[in-house]
Amino acid sequence: MKPAHPDRRWLALTAGAGIGASGMLGALLLWRRQQKAQTPTFALNHPTPGQALITGASSGIGAAFARHLAAHGYHLVLVARREERLHALAQEISDAYQIQVTPLVADLACPSDVTRVEQHVMRLTDLDILINNAGFGTSGHFAEIDLDMQLDMIQVHINASVRLCRAALPGMIERQRGLLINVASIAAFLPAPGIVTYAASKNYLVTFSRALQAELVGTGVLVQALCPGFTYTEFHDTPEFATFQRSNVPAPLWMFADDVVNESLATLAHNRTVVVPGLKNRLLLLAVQRPFFSTLWAIMRGRWRGARSTSS
Repeated sequence: MKPAHPDRRWLALTAGAGIGASGMLGALLLWRRQQKAQTPTFALNHPTPGQALITGASSGIGAAFARHLAAHGYHLVLVARREERLHALAQEISDAYQIQVTPLVADLACPSDVTRVEQHVMRLTDLDILINNAGFGTSGHFAEIDLDMQLDMIQVHINASVRLCRAALPGMIERQRGLLINVASIAAFLPAPGIVTYAASKNYLVTFSRALQAELVGTGVLVQALCPGFTYTEFHDTPEFATFQRSNVPAPLWMFADDVVNESLATLAHNRTVVVPGLKNRLLLLAVQRPFFSTLWAIMRGRWRGARSTSS
């Protein structure tokens, strides 16, 4: 028997690989379709809404979530560091919506405070929603930023979020109803010199949320990683961002906290695990895949570093 021609062997191998890849892709698409079909949507307009616990609730996205959920009849547990601001917001929302609001003062950079919030979560028998929103950012080179501050960021973004999700899940699974929202950032997907630990910790939340949702299929619990871009909040008002000027970021790239929250809650009907609010932000992520983006990003970072050195 004559051996097969090399070109024919190559064609056979290529065809076999193509058929195998097509089969794997088809299986993956079928699995995704089945997963979405098995994952129930979370209806905000529930006849008997329970409680929602929100960290980082005293301002910005956290406060916007609190007002939106109060309008849907949810009783609230609001967690934040700033006691005066927290109590003022709790009183405002309680008066406006006639719901029960429990302020819980805690600094999630402190493990003992996380334990206290964790224990409160486990005592709630009707916790429907947990929103891990607490967070902060730093600005500068990784090797120059105070290490303790970066470890505090990991503690707040990752450790506290994981512990509170773990505390909330057994009750949610038992009731077959629950929503976990981990507030990440568009920075999770971007090359981010100057905010290395921030971007990496937010990337963890995205990966964690994706894997956790896959694990929770069929339990009645929905997980969302919310990834906003530039948002008008107090995030950039800390001493770490003293040289940051909002005007340096084009106005169309900014969103209001209420709009971020609206998109987050609107997508619950579509079972989307990763939510990037704002068409402009989604287009930006598409641009990340293009070769010119790294050059553009380097130019933008260079201009920002130049502005920092000029003002210092």
